Amino acid sequence: MTTIASPASPYVPTRGRLARVLARNGAGYLFLLPWFIGFLGLTAGPALASLYLSFTDFDLLTSPRWIGAANYVRIATADPRFIASMQVTFVYVLLSVPLKLAFALLVAMALNRGMKGLPWYRAIFYLPSLLGTSVAIAVLWRQLFAGNGLVNSFLANFGIEGPSWISNPNYSLYTLVVLSVWQFGSPMIIFLAGLRQIPQDMYEAASLDGASKWRQFWKITLPLLTPVVFFNAVVQTIEAFKAFTPAFIISGGTGGPINSTLFYTLYLYQEAFGFFRMGYASALAWILLVIVALFTAFSFLTARYWVHYDD
Repeated sequence: MTTIASPASPYVPTRGRLARVLARNGAGYLFLLPWFIGFLGLTAGPALASLYLSFTDFDLLTSPRWIGAANYVRIATADPRFIASMQVTFVYVLLSVPLKLAFALLVAMALNRGMKGLPWYRAIFYLPSLLGTSVAIAVLWRQLFAGNGLVNSFLANFGIEGPSWISNPNYSLYTLVVLSVWQFGSPMIIFLAGLRQIPQDMYEAASLDGASKWRQFWKITLPLLTPVVFFNAVVQTIEAFKAFTPAFIISGGTGGPINSTLFYTLYLYQEAFGFFRMGYASALAWILLVIVALFTAFSFLTARYWVHYDD
């Protein structure tokens, strides 16, 4: 009786396959190990811990007590300061982001005209963004817009009595918007790089056809710059939602006057480290994460209708 030899099985033991993968890519995984440790220990781990804490009553002194969705129910039904912080934050985002991007694009277009000393101008205009929203900048801004600050001293030279910009709820939020617009350097550099990629022969052809500078901007510059506009808009909006230091320093950590500078992040900080309601603050943090994720998803879904890429 003859036996038919069965073909070699393609199955490879898992241990042997894993050993070959480690032998082939072990050095790469070893170099990535610090990143994996940082990601698990400083990002993924704390995020999952905060998700659990958002369903608990936790005051940092006693063990977390599971309360289910009570924190989220309270946020949605019985927290007027949550509504106030959302209103302040959305007004800040809707004002500061478009104004910053428009001003950054305007300066980038001016620098793109080939003026002398361009590297120096780039460095000077980028300096405020390099300093960031540091405590020192926030303190300086508070001194500028105080009742007896430099802004009112300048207005007094023209016989104008300026208000106390910081302590007046009608103006306090707008001082923070001005601070955000002043730090336009980062999007300006990106806009300038995008403008340098637009072929100059397109402008020359448009000029020969009699197109004005304004028409060239709307028909050539802006359409070809939409990928850069999209990138800057997403990044700056996320940064605006995360704004914290200016409101904390200028308002003294209270979000005043009359909650006019109560940013969402500042309210979250108050709940976590002012009232030690860490579980409630974790729920607030996850709501902010969902809001930013929804905005980002909406931006990418609508980008196909107005962002134009060169093929």
